[in-house]
Amino acid sequence: MAVPVEVNQVNAIRFQKVSKIYRRSHLGRTTETPGLVELDLDIAKGEVFGLLGLNGSGKTTAIKLLMGLHLPTKGEIETLGRRVPDVKVLARIGYAPESAYLNKTLTGRESLRLFAALSRIPAEEVERRVTEMFAKVGLDKALDKRLSEYSKGMLQRASLAQALVHDPELVILDEPVTGLDPLAIKEVRLLILWLKANGKTVLFSSHDISEVERVCDRIGILSGGRLVKVMKQDEWRGKPDSLEAAFAAAVVRTDGVGSIRME
Repeated sequence: MAVPVEVNQVNAIRFQKVSKIYRRSHLGRTTETPGLVELDLDIAKGEVFGLLGLNGSGKTTAIKLLMGLHLPTKGEIETLGRRVPDVKVLARIGYAPESAYLNKTLTGRESLRLFAALSRIPAEEVERRVTEMFAKVGLDKALDKRLSEYSKGMLQRASLAQALVHDPELVILDEPVTGLDPLAIKEVRLLILWLKANGKTVLFSSHDISEVERVCDRIGILSGGRLVKVMKQDEWRGKPDSLEAAFAAAVVRTDGVGSIRME
């Protein structure tokens, strides 16, 4: 059953019965691993939606399917009203992966100029956009340093800058606070809220329940590739530990690791 959005809202994202099976052949034997199973989910324009789940739960698979980096085994996906994969719609999406894939021989300025050019930003606009975006993510003093000199947290910020340089309608962030210190995590939270205030749709995945509950309108909990629970903000706002309790009750470990016992 699909998770409904509010009446009169237009979907930014729609998954319809989407499954992804990973197949691996070795020595004549084929094994199948489910990445996603029968995912039905609608995300409205202007919504901040968080995907929660353990490692291997399907969060990154869902995001890669949205970006057309993987193709579904079954089902259909739409972003901004167009069926995935669609090259044209990618120009309206900003994507920051969990690990920043950046050419570390370039400076921050050179790297962002490259992404601006790939995003077809007019030449006369490029320098202003580059300067503004690096200031937005707190790297204005590191514009002319090589990315090889950046810390992991700085690379994560640079990845956010490349995701936003073309002013996308939809922003997709895979584990955006990985490798960031507590102050930087707070700044990313404020950035997400700024995007929402400016009418952007934001989908992001995270392990950090406390951050998700501070910024999301709704959350979806994935376990074993299945969407096991969707909650609205009013179900956890002002109710300490309610989202954490719902998460713990909904997920099942599939990595063979047991619970910590304090007996």
